[in-house]
Amino acid sequence: MKNPFEGREIWFLTGSQGLYGPETLDQVAAQSQEVARLLDDAEQIPVPVVWKPVLTDRDAIRRIALEANADDACVGVIVWMHTFSPAKMWILGLDALAKPLLHLHTQANVELPWSSIDMDFMNLNQAAHGDREFGYIATRLGTRRTTVVGHASHEGVRDRVARWARAATGWAELHSLRLARFGDNMRDVAVTEGDKTEAELRLGVSVNTWGVNDLVAAVDAVEESAVDALVAEYDELYDVAPELGPDGDRRESLRYGARQELGLRSFLEAGGFGAFTTSFEDLGGLRQLPGLAVQRLMADGYGFGAEGDWKTAILVRVAKVMGYGLPGGASLMEDYTYELTPGKEKILGAHMLEVCPSLTTAKPTLEIHPLGIGDREDPVRLRFTADPGPGLVVAMSDMRERFRLVANVVEVVEPDQELPKLPVACAVWEPEPSFAVSAECWLSAGAAHHTVMTTALTLDVFEDLAEIAGIELAVIDQGTTSRGFRTELRVNQVHHRLAQGF
Repeated sequence: MKNPFEGREIWFLTGSQGLYGPETLDQVAAQSQEVARLLDDAEQIPVPVVWKPVLTDRDAIRRIALEANADDACVGVIVWMHTFSPAKMWILGLDALAKPLLHLHTQANVELPWSSIDMDFMNLNQAAHGDREFGYIATRLGTRRTTVVGHASHEGVRDRVARWARAATGWAELHSLRLARFGDNMRDVAVTEGDKTEAELRLGVSVNTWGVNDLVAAVDAVEESAVDALVAEYDELYDVAPELGPDGDRRESLRYGARQELGLRSFLEAGGFGAFTTSFEDLGGLRQLPGLAVQRLMADGYGFGAEGDWKTAILVRVAKVMGYGLPGGASLMEDYTYELTPGKEKILGAHMLEVCPSLTTAKPTLEIHPLGIGDREDPVRLRFTADPGPGLVVAMSDMRERFRLVANVVEVVEPDQELPKLPVACAVWEPEPSFAVSAECWLSAGAAHHTVMTTALTLDVFEDLAEIAGIELAVIDQGTTSRGFRTELRVNQVHHRLAQGF
């Protein structure tokens, strides 16, 4: 996967005013450059932090907001009121700003120099109330933002800024994302439907459909030498089932799986697509439902949704981008079946074929098994079980006048027993706060059965993304109760309807 943070940056803006004179403003500039440097040097912040000259009047503030909007490299801005920056100066700038905003409530020094504090020091170091002035005007204007408190050298502050930076980059990615649907969604399924026009307006994603036989043409055009090279790579990377090996009687099925991968990859690269969907009900001239190809493309960072589910494909892609460089992975996932023994409740998640191998550090097996739907040849696929550890499952639903994200904090665990006859990759998890409460809340929210499972990202990255996007996020975690969750949904419904106006 290409590094999604390359070529992107965050601007660091500092507020002050001309009242203090040039000597003080020179000190403000020097100290704000140092704060920006502390953030830029933080290894966990994946995007460069670029300092901009101190802002002291409303015209300059409005201009920098417009410049940030126009610069595709800028994924967001961090603001800090070093001294006292009268907030009316920020009205036009905040009203114009369309990029994600983080308000950093900090100061230049960590410790107070108690014995030497004089009025010169007090006049210079006024962030304690300068930021409160800024917070007032941002709240009055209804400006969406993330607020982080603490010194820029502290790891907790850097970690929090880093998570926001990942969310801001995810938001930027959404606004450049093109998604190719090969065929439509599975017939008569409700939750995978949705308003693609509204998705482009609210999220920035372009979602369009291409005929499956356009893909077939790309698959058929793949050269034999490219297939030879790719199946040799498969032999090296995976434990290949004997019948798919170089001397196996089903080697041709693996070669066709490689042909599908190469054709899909070339089609997506040529069109500049970052995500795609397929449907087993619309395969045209494809001989197999793509399984291995989809798994490997997801592992390379592409978003994917099965059965035409473009909303989940969006979530997979943005999770890949936001989680880039972190341990763990992200994949299409589906709650498939349950372990309901009292005290041992778990969810077994899988799909027909398409679970991303980024969820495991083990060496997957490459196998071929029958597929009872789709009316095509037996498809090849990677088989493995997701690594245990903390995780998150997130779904997107179209609620008519808005999109709703539902996120459940989970713990991925080992299966209670081996799964020798399960012919697909899978994950097993225990949802917070309990299986019963989690499932009840999920159903109450109308959350989808397709999700993105991420073991790289924590909940607060999605919270920041939802805040940036102005999209509803309903959270199911350790503190959730069924009654409280239902109340939250009702409040959310009122809020998001009113927020859109009449």
